[in-house]
Amino acid sequence: MDLLLDSGRAPGDMLVITTGEQHPWATHELSFGEASYWAQHDAGDDVFYADAQVADRAKARPVVVVAVNGGPESVTATALKAAHARAGALLIVCGDPQRINSVLGAGV
Repeated sequence: MDLLLDSGRAPGDMLVITTGEQHPWATHELSFGEASYWAQHDAGDDVFYADAQVADRAKARPVVVVAVNGGPESVTATALKAAHARAGALLIVCGDPQRINSVLGAGV
């Protein structure tokens, strides 16, 4: 995220989707309740962190980062599909290349 921010991307341009354990920032924001969490999303002025299971609810952003950090392959496949549909300019997938290739069925 720092590299993206340092390159001039605005925080509100970025959506991060995790496939396993939630990102600590999402956990923190959810501690204030679902309404507050989604209000932050709707405001669109900061990086938004979403679990793969709710990624379909997230709106498109210019940059989408998928952290393949666990979870079943079906969740990873769903997250990658949601990320692809929501990435306006740049899609970044982070994780074990063998796992990602297995889910995609291709060499990436």
